[in-house]
Amino acid sequence: MIEELLPESVVAVEAHTDDPLWETPLYPAEEALVVRAVAKRRREFAAVRGCARRAMEKLGVPPQAVLSGERGAPRWPDGLVGSMTHCDGYCAAALVRAADLASLGIDAEPHGPLPEGVGDSVFLPAESARLGELALRRPAVHWDRLLFSAKESVYKAWFPLTRKWLDFSEADITLHPDTGGESYGTLRAELLVPGPLVGGRRLQTFEGRWIVRDGVAATSVVVPHASPAPGT
Repeated sequence: MIEELLPESVVAVEAHTDDPLWETPLYPAEEALVVRAVAKRRREFAAVRGCARRAMEKLGVPPQAVLSGERGAPRWPDGLVGSMTHCDGYCAAALVRAADLASLGIDAEPHGPLPEGVGDSVFLPAESARLGELALRRPAVHWDRLLFSAKESVYKAWFPLTRKWLDFSEADITLHPDTGGESYGTLRAELLVPGPLVGGRRLQTFEGRWIVRDGVAATSVVVPHASPAPGT
């Protein structure tokens, strides 16, 4: 599912609860990060790292520990950029060579309504208005959960480029459903604070895709390397 949201240069690996990746053994340094965690958290932590290690292998990189860096962001092997996500019964990792993309972010959420009150503290008024319009057009999609996922993907793509926090209110995201009957489409995030510098150019928009399938709402954001400015 996740790989459908990403360019061909990206290697994506996902796992559901019946996949052996949910029993991935941890490296000692990883084990230390979850030594006090409950069993459910430990299994998700291990499974998503199993996905990441399999993606490394597909890129010709020896599998290795995935530790947490600043603000919990995963630390990838030199020359790679990537993102991980997990929710109840599902996890995924996406990796790409740094020469091919500047950054990427993925997120997966259970496809159900957000808990009451969460949207009020997360969404901008313009976003909430658009959610109402989308709900009238395609009521089977939990647009609030999908937008929340998109916010997470935007942050995951943003942070490696800036090393700064991005508040939910600092990106205005529009979800665009495709014209077909399937539950998938695109997303566009307008950054309301100065965007990251990529290749010497400041980016103020992020682009991505979304999909709803098998009880999961998933989103991706991909940040390409900026093209040279005209005349350079």
